Amino acid sequence: MPYLFEDFALDGDRRELRRGSDLISIEPQVFDLLQYLIRNRERVVSKDDLIDAVWQGRIVSDATLASRINAARNALHDNGEEQRLIRTILRRGLRFVGAVREEAGATAAAEQPKPGSGIPARPSIAVLPFVNLSGDPEQDYFADGMVEDIITGLSRIRWLFIIARNSSFTYKGRAVDVKQVGHELGVRYVLEGSVRKVGSRVRITGQLIDAEDGSHLWAERYDRDLTDVFALQDEITISVVAAIEPNLRRAEIERVKRQRPDSLDAYDLLLRALPDVYTFMPQGAAKALPLLDQALAIEPTYALAHGFAAWAHQSLFVRGGMKPENRERSIRHAHAAIEHGSGDAMALALAGFTIGIVEHDRRLADEAFAQALTLSASCAFVYAFGCVSVAYGGDAARAIDWGEQALRLNPLDAMSCVPQGMIGFGNFLTGRHEQAVISGRRAVEMNPGFSMLHGWLAAPLARLGRLDEAKAAGARLLSLDPHFTIGRWSAAVGLAPEIIDDVTDAMRIAGLPA
Repeated sequence: MPYLFEDFALDGDRRELRRGSDLISIEPQVFDLLQYLIRNRERVVSKDDLIDAVWQGRIVSDATLASRINAARNALHDNGEEQRLIRTILRRGLRFVGAVREEAGATAAAEQPKPGSGIPARPSIAVLPFVNLSGDPEQDYFADGMVEDIITGLSRIRWLFIIARNSSFTYKGRAVDVKQVGHELGVRYVLEGSVRKVGSRVRITGQLIDAEDGSHLWAERYDRDLTDVFALQDEITISVVAAIEPNLRRAEIERVKRQRPDSLDAYDLLLRALPDVYTFMPQGAAKALPLLDQALAIEPTYALAHGFAAWAHQSLFVRGGMKPENRERSIRHAHAAIEHGSGDAMALALAGFTIGIVEHDRRLADEAFAQALTLSASCAFVYAFGCVSVAYGGDAARAIDWGEQALRLNPLDAMSCVPQGMIGFGNFLTGRHEQAVISGRRAVEMNPGFSMLHGWLAAPLARLGRLDEAKAAGARLLSLDPHFTIGRWSAAVGLAPEIIDDVTDAMRIAGLPA
């Protein structure tokens, strides 16, 4: 139900705070805090109440709580002196004191198609009802359930604005023009599909369309046995959500490239930085960091920007000179990503990767990965980054499992060279050197400019006695990273004691400098 006060509107279903027609950027914890205060405005809310409601009882410092309260006030153009809307009651807690109107039924009205509703600044998508091609009206429940699950899955992607079911289902049973849908719902992308059941088999198709020009960004068909309906819905939902996320990210990067630099906000600056961060190399990281710094200057609590900044500084540290300031900044940004990104799976994955690789705190890294997977089990990003940390920690079986999971969820993403390489590294650790070489070569083919992929390939080649190939791989690593030494690299990434001798010995045989 939307809450209206002064010239603000807070909509819990859409998780939006608006002032007039302007969408106000507000991080998830601050939104939840503000919504809780408004819902409980008839009473004073204690510190413990807020922690239970917003942080589900997790330990939260007084400084963190105070910063979120200040952020909520700032979003409402309030402050600790005026306390016009959020008032501190000494030794008791907080109370929202603004005059609030609740508009019964306004949520449904707000979700109905409205011609010309503005497209949000962040990427926006509507999932239309899937067409039931089975000729059996009773199969509508299956198609509708599939769409509801996909909407729920997409809603976990924090950077994505997803239209609620009530709005998208107004198009059920209607022939629609995607461009018109985009205009009416105010979205940039539309997902549509169909379901056909024949006997015990079901075919599900889906396609992602740019509503602005009608171009197709992604399409897939799934043929499955209809044995367990709910398990099948889960499987398809995970596959669709995992495929849509990187495709939307690529489309958004291309869109931002066409924008004037002086029109960029924090999100656009992040998108501009991504292609350079994705090189995995220090030269790209150095180009990306000024953009990420600009994004964080605009929005200091932007968890995903902190996460990518942590990764960029990690690249500079490990492959760009081992400078202590890059290590320190990498760790600082990683912890900021955890602090501000409790609901952002990608931010948590980047933080866990950095903390595991650079800070060598693999317990905290595992906690970050676990929290990320709780938020989004379909996020290939988590598995792709997580497999590196667990491999360097000596857990070969989990590294291979997570690498394979990342490839299943998202086989064509720019990140795929990492899980592919880690599958090879995991096989090397378990003595399956032939399999390690196969995976290592695939990884190199995906991204020959990422120096460490050649090192992961050189090690199993050396163990197989294929010294010419091993030394060629080592030479390619050195051509990309002339300052590489085995000792500095193994210390920087914190190779586990039980694997360090095997890895470093194989690299020495491959001709890499000690």
